[in-house]
Amino acid sequence: MTYSSFRFGPFQLRTGDRTLWRGDTRVDLNARYLDVLILLIEARGELVTKDRFMQEVWRGIPVTDEALTQAIRTLRKALGDEVSAPRFVETVPKYGYRFIAPIDAGSPQMVAAAPAGASGSRSQFGATVAAGLSGAATAGLLIGLIYGLWGASGGAAAGTSGSGISLVLVVTLVTIAAAAAGGLGIAAGIAASRFIDPQRWYWSTAGGALGGLMFGAFAHLIGSDAFLLLFGQRLDRFAGALEGAVIGAAIGLAIAAGRERRETAGIAAALGLLGGAGVALLDGQMMAGSLQELLIAFPDSRMRISGIGMLFGERGLGSIGLTLSAALEGATFCAAVAWGLRSSPAHRR
Repeated sequence: MTYSSFRFGPFQLRTGDRTLWRGDTRVDLNARYLDVLILLIEARGELVTKDRFMQEVWRGIPVTDEALTQAIRTLRKALGDEVSAPRFVETVPKYGYRFIAPIDAGSPQMVAAAPAGASGSRSQFGATVAAGLSGAATAGLLIGLIYGLWGASGGAAAGTSGSGISLVLVVTLVTIAAAAAGGLGIAAGIAASRFIDPQRWYWSTAGGALGGLMFGAFAHLIGSDAFLLLFGQRLDRFAGALEGAVIGAAIGLAIAAGRERRETAGIAAALGLLGGAGVALLDGQMMAGSLQELLIAFPDSRMRISGIGMLFGERGLGSIGLTLSAALEGATFCAAVAWGLRSSPAHRR
């Protein structure tokens, strides 16, 4: 894969994979500060005003001048620059900043040979998938513990509390496995989208949706067939392709829209909240709905989740309980996976 690079002093800025290098050592800068550096360098010695920084880096997000000052201060520290005798970034008081070092723009062919920072490399693909998988498993653990403890307490109230700890363990493991499978597919789809164009939001969104859809459909098929073979019952109303596509698209869009881990996780939580509620309204199933289908198929189970619906004045787990639980699941899962992906060095863009 080819991309542009800029050399100045002992540094090399690679815009394709958005990395800054000093020789063979990568200089760690967060996404926002890297945007500031790219804007300065691409201006090629011209004054970059404060308003332009706010429009192109912060994109209209209300921030104080201190945010820009802190960004410049951090850049100078990373570059070994000084305010009193600048070699790279010059301050133009009350107006903005100017990049004053000579810049050598490398050819795309020269930069393409650098495997360590190439976007879409195998190592970065694997790191992205692992990060997404870790985030998904964390979300599955949290959701599983909540539903497991709730189900066990419901079973105790119904006089079936014999194996509460085992029930919590089983529900948690099942939820972790389901979440990890979905996270694996979504992360792989988003990572694969970087081979096409890492800068376009719609590729990240489409990659997450396609990855979630494929793994969701596969997991649904395998799970449905497994229950038919083992227990003689097919569970058709179980989380699958629809749920995977919606949640995957939400995570992919959040990754494209967010620039910091917290920002991305917040966007993902909001999109996941809407996505989870949308899944329920479209008659899809998130984890609570899937567990309810299992309980319907196996009425002698010691687990009881009807108490969730009772919080909203429902008998059993009705439409309100399903919708709200799906929304909360979506928010939790999307935020955790997006946080994991954004924490991966391959996605610090």
